[in-house]
Amino acid sequence: MQAAIRFPDISPELFSITIFGMEFALRWYALGYIFGLLIAWRLAVRAVRRTDLWPGGAPPMTERQIEDLLTWIIIGVIAGGRLGFVLFYQPGYYLANPAEILMVWRGGMSFHGGFLGVVIAAWIYTGRHGIPRLAAADMIAHTVAPGLFLVRIANFINAELWGRPTDLPWGVIFPGQAAQFCPGVEGLCARHPSQLYEAALEGIVLGAVLLWLVYRRGALKRPGLVLGVFLAGYGIARFLVEFVRQPDAQFISPGNPLGLAFQINGYGLTMGQALSLPMIAVGLWFILRARRQPKAA
Repeated sequence: MQAAIRFPDISPELFSITIFGMEFALRWYALGYIFGLLIAWRLAVRAVRRTDLWPGGAPPMTERQIEDLLTWIIIGVIAGGRLGFVLFYQPGYYLANPAEILMVWRGGMSFHGGFLGVVIAAWIYTGRHGIPRLAAADMIAHTVAPGLFLVRIANFINAELWGRPTDLPWGVIFPGQAAQFCPGVEGLCARHPSQLYEAALEGIVLGAVLLWLVYRRGALKRPGLVLGVFLAGYGIARFLVEFVRQPDAQFISPGNPLGLAFQINGYGLTMGQALSLPMIAVGLWFILRARRQPKAA
């Protein structure tokens, strides 16, 4: 077996308790979402307090409105993320087992679905309160990266969403099925830690770029620019990582070993890549649109 890193022995649960015969557990995955949303809230509050960051010195929302919007976003993340996973990745399974759709504690969330859920929630809330939607979208977009980082780290701790087999020295031997069924590999199989790649690109790199644009380049004075950079940046990062990320089992077959969801003559895209392309296109459109507009004072 080639040089590789053994998966650290970290429990996916911080603790569990039993109440009236029912077990409740606090998992790193849930904690990632909770702290990600809390950090996003504080970043948004900080941004609206800096009136000099906004066109005409007028933030699009008050601190109280941000708190109210957070409730809508939480609902959008959970409902959209779960329904996105059901529809994009395992529609057949959940059609046969509809009662399990609501069992979010068993895992199974889609970023692209959660993103659509947030868009819908924010669209409804801003429309009801007469808030400039593009400015609000910029505010939300620059706060998302820390949550992405935390959730990807939780994916790693859960030993899920691992990458394709690799012989690189930083390959990780994940527990369970991930260590098995690697064509051409004898013994345990090392895989790309694709969760950590995504944490670095989507969380650290993209987050640093967004904060730099907001606080050093006055990007919020060009409505749509921060949103565009987030959409294009996330889409590109996810598209690239998909080359080394193991697709879901339902997409893999003897005739489709790469797990391509859409293919012609053996060439195609994974589901993650297919869902990321529209994000890249829309993001680039917002960037070009914002750059054509004069920068507000």
